[in-house]
Amino acid sequence: MTGYERIMAMLEGRSVDRLPLMPITMMFAGDQLGVPYRQYVTDYRILVEAQIRTAEKFGFDYVSCISDPTREAADCGATIQWFDNQPPAIDEQNALLADKKQLLGLKMPDPLAGGRMHDRVQAAALFRQRVGGQLLIEGWIEGPCAEAADLRGINRLMLDFYDDPQFVRDLFEFVLEMELRFARAQIEAGIDLMGVGDAAASLVGPQIYEEFVWPYEKRMVDALHQMGAKVRMHICGNINRILAGVGQLGCDLVDLDYMVPVAKARQVMGLEQVLDGNIDPVRTLRNGTPDTIQQALAQCSQEAGNRYIVAAGCEVPRDTPEANVRAMYEFACSVKPTL
Repeated sequence: MTGYERIMAMLEGRSVDRLPLMPITMMFAGDQLGVPYRQYVTDYRILVEAQIRTAEKFGFDYVSCISDPTREAADCGATIQWFDNQPPAIDEQNALLADKKQLLGLKMPDPLAGGRMHDRVQAAALFRQRVGGQLLIEGWIEGPCAEAADLRGINRLMLDFYDDPQFVRDLFEFVLEMELRFARAQIEAGIDLMGVGDAAASLVGPQIYEEFVWPYEKRMVDALHQMGAKVRMHICGNINRILAGVGQLGCDLVDLDYMVPVAKARQVMGLEQVLDGNIDPVRTLRNGTPDTIQQALAQCSQEAGNRYIVAAGCEVPRDTPEANVRAMYEFACSVKPTL
């Protein structure tokens, strides 16, 4: 099976020849090409080359457009902090919507207008040209809570849930429309699966999640499915309190960070939800050995059952030994699920 066939079969409940392998790599991939990370996030051709090289070298079944969470905010006009060899970051103190009134005049960015979103769309198109049908191609958008935090500032947003709930809903509506426009452009360019990063959702409790965040995540997931894409939900951090809600979003794949026991997620989300993770990216993957990594993955696979994809809890750290990354591939090849 090709990597594309293997992942799609797993997501659709069909037989696979082995477990699929989908670790998130960003800085690790850039380092494989030997380029400063700023080049990786600003030139889609470098990102594509680095992702393909990494996938081929380590046996990954997919490539991804993921690079950093600032693309949408940058195209909205937010101030971005740039670094030579680190991911760009939101300037929290000078957030674009530090003044809530600015939302009323905020212009919806065009994902094809030559900005940072357009660069990701171009990556999707080049992936399709280079590895379409061979490796699964993953696009990426920010989830409603994460992008709202990027535009408003995370601390302000957390207070807004209590102080101005209508503003939060208005902001989420803007974010939802923007992200779906961005998603459609990537889907039309050739991605197969859309990653949705909503890390900020891990910081809210069940009541706020169910009242504010879940309805918008659900609308996003449903819309992505209507556009023809599979959906991967990535909420890094501790989501134990909101597992039930995440399991009801209808995502094709749910990422589990190392704080979330795989057995608990399986119990709460049911037998059909495809899961990936949850080994600790630092203590287990970077600092471990091939043997300890395979032991940890074996436990994950056992707890998850047959609907499981091999990955770390979050991004593979850039200084992870290559032998440790190869251990993930070796484990994936050692297991043939019975579906």
